[in-house]
Amino acid sequence: MQYPRYNPASDNRPLSDEEVNDVDELLAALPTDAAMNAEALDGYLAGLLLTPGRELASLPGEAWLPLVWGGDVGPDPAPFASGKQRKKVVMLVLRHLHSIAMAWTHGPQAWEPIFSFADGDDEDTEYADAEDWAAGFLMAVELAPTAWAPLFDADGTAELLAPIAALGGEDGGLAEGSAVERDEASRRIPDAMLALWALRQKA
Repeated sequence: MQYPRYNPASDNRPLSDEEVNDVDELLAALPTDAAMNAEALDGYLAGLLLTPGRELASLPGEAWLPLVWGGDVGPDPAPFASGKQRKKVVMLVLRHLHSIAMAWTHGPQAWEPIFSFADGDDEDTEYADAEDWAAGFLMAVELAPTAWAPLFDADGTAELLAPIAALGGEDGGLAEGSAVERDEASRRIPDAMLALWALRQKA
């Protein structure tokens, strides 16, 4: 099945909290452990937009969309209960992708990634945990490893990507890290994404 391509000129309204929850619930209900949650999806889309040397609009939808729900299965294009559910998820994913690109371009300081947060020992402390977000981002990296390799190695960009590798990689170093360490790494990610986006626009 052919899926829609990313079109930067199409609907870019940010998803409401209810719509984010809808996507999360529809993906969670699928009969596979490989489907993304909303956090991983957000990171995955960010990684797709930042992939060096490739315009996402030139990439067929079927090359990246099926990973969102764990891949197409057999003759059926996706394991959703109905074509209506599949279409809803695809349209919301594309809209969220567009909204990230628009936010980075026109209102970067107002952009916030979708992270998990947990309460600390007191009610005034809240810890961010971007493990799922980072894992999603690295799934986008895996689609173009040769393009990403120089950025993970270069001095100027390796530091920006370090918290993602640490949180989302299997051997990243923070799998057993403390809540404070994971919070510190997670909170470095938003500025890192904006810096990478700025570099991409100059390329």
